[in-house]
Amino acid sequence: MCWDISLHTDIEIVKKAFPLLRDERRQFDCNYDYLENVQAITFPKYPILFKQKESDQLVLTEMEWGVLPTFITDTKLQTDRRRNMVNVRSERILEDKKSYWYRLRNQRCLIPVSGTFEHRAVKGWKKKVPYFIGEKGRDIFYIPGLYQWHETVDEDGVIEKVGSFGMLTRGANELMANIHNDGPNKHRMPLFLPEDLEHQWLSNISEEEMQPIFKFEIPDENLKYYPVYTLRGYPNRPDGKHRYEEFTWEGLPPLGSDEIQTSLF
Repeated sequence: MCWDISLHTDIEIVKKAFPLLRDERRQFDCNYDYLENVQAITFPKYPILFKQKESDQLVLTEMEWGVLPTFITDTKLQTDRRRNMVNVRSERILEDKKSYWYRLRNQRCLIPVSGTFEHRAVKGWKKKVPYFIGEKGRDIFYIPGLYQWHETVDEDGVIEKVGSFGMLTRGANELMANIHNDGPNKHRMPLFLPEDLEHQWLSNISEEEMQPIFKFEIPDENLKYYPVYTLRGYPNRPDGKHRYEEFTWEGLPPLGSDEIQTSLF
């Protein structure tokens, strides 16, 4: 399960890739430099791209990460269920026509990122090692997602339309399986796509045309990756660098190694 992403590149690059984009961001009136580690656990607002159904206009706006299960009225149960709706298993979107994801299949969005993070378990180490993963040769790339709108009412009775989204995942390739090698959702990865399939995801495609997108597996050699410093529980790195920059863990064995290490934490 992918719970951490990074957008540390100027968001204006998005407008070059999508020149007809309309910018409707409200929370942030500047660029998104140094959103180094955005964690899904807090359902943060984050910039996403989607097409308005009425006008077919491509829009950049903020939505909350984690689809809100509006069919649940109990607040605590709703929050608990929402944590399981941060990611969307792409293989299941079309499988069950009674599912929530099937209802949202035509409400598609793209999530601009500089990269994502995943944690690797190392034999003999008490804590997992986080890795940064990006697409080679791309400062910003786009992970497909599904979104929905819901209404909220504040204490003054003002009604606001709020969007929420989930990130599409698939089975991991060999590289990502060696990084995301532990936990109940191990051997999963975001649905990394090439540029042509990213654009296709936002076009008016049929269910049949969605299948090749869901089945696309990015080759290992198209991904860049390296270990980073601890993402949670510590405010700053000891070397003062950004969270997305490479960090050297002494004694860290290579990916796929079965070598047992003594704890360094």
